[in-house]
Amino acid sequence: MLAAYAARIDRTDPLAALEVGDRPDPEVPDGWTRVQLRAAALNRHDLWSLRGVGLPEDRVPMILGCDAAGVTDDGQEVILHTVIPSPGWSGDETLDPRRTLLSELHDGTFADQVVVPTVNLVPKPEGMSWEVAGCLSTAWLTAYRMLFSNADVSPGDTVLVQGAGGGVSTALIQLGAAAGLRMWVTSRDESRGARAVELGAERAFASGARLPERVAAVMESVGAATWSHSVNSLNPGGTIVICGATSGDAPEKAELTKIFFKQLRVIGSTMGSIAEMRRLVNFVDREGISPVIDQAIPLAQARDAFTRLAEGESFGKIVLTMG
Repeated sequence: MLAAYAARIDRTDPLAALEVGDRPDPEVPDGWTRVQLRAAALNRHDLWSLRGVGLPEDRVPMILGCDAAGVTDDGQEVILHTVIPSPGWSGDETLDPRRTLLSELHDGTFADQVVVPTVNLVPKPEGMSWEVAGCLSTAWLTAYRMLFSNADVSPGDTVLVQGAGGGVSTALIQLGAAAGLRMWVTSRDESRGARAVELGAERAFASGARLPERVAAVMESVGAATWSHSVNSLNPGGTIVICGATSGDAPEKAELTKIFFKQLRVIGSTMGSIAEMRRLVNFVDREGISPVIDQAIPLAQARDAFTRLAEGESFGKIVLTMG
């Protein structure tokens, strides 16, 4: 079968480690199901994998990809929940210290087929396009948990999203606007801020700009470069929800005094549970939300998709199509 995979690890030139070619069809263990894939979206995780982050040398070659949707052998149209707990784990999969994502221990979704635990299959709503279904499993699930499980906000509250244009950021804007939240964004690029407003953000500001008022919550994925701005932007008692640190994890100032004096909450957030995945799919379907898809590219041209993601020029999700 055709697949896009990490043939090796290259910490300085990750795209040099990417290959697109034939891989063996997967075997189906007991309790797992084969899915003939139709669409799968790229995430920054895939670039980090090529660098060896979460993917050691002894596990390559490894088919990449976390997001996915497709059809089971018995004809069910499904969306994949790609957090895989360790054997015997019960409860929230994201709290399992030995959990993995597809493409870390088990082959991922940038292929004609993939096998996943049967319990990880979520029915695809009738009428939802494959491209939309194929981009919900990672960035959109991350955004859903950040907003609705961890932010402690209510309709009418103002939420600041640090950065505009990435998969998590665009998902936060669209989900929050649909839920009646006032979504504000920051961006280094005025045009990307303007596009975020078109998506449903109420206002866009330059990165680091002083805001006209403080906010109830900040959605943080940038890290060191925006940390002080995030802390300073919050109301007393407000919440920072952090899911990543693309600019580094060592800010110049930790802002500990402001955090305890203003009684701020700092919540780490990673992916989401299977229950949250089902709620996300139902919410997107019920509200008629159309995730922003930057480009849909055939699997055979996966290198072009990875190059676009690495260059940081995409706005929304880049989706690979199969079949």
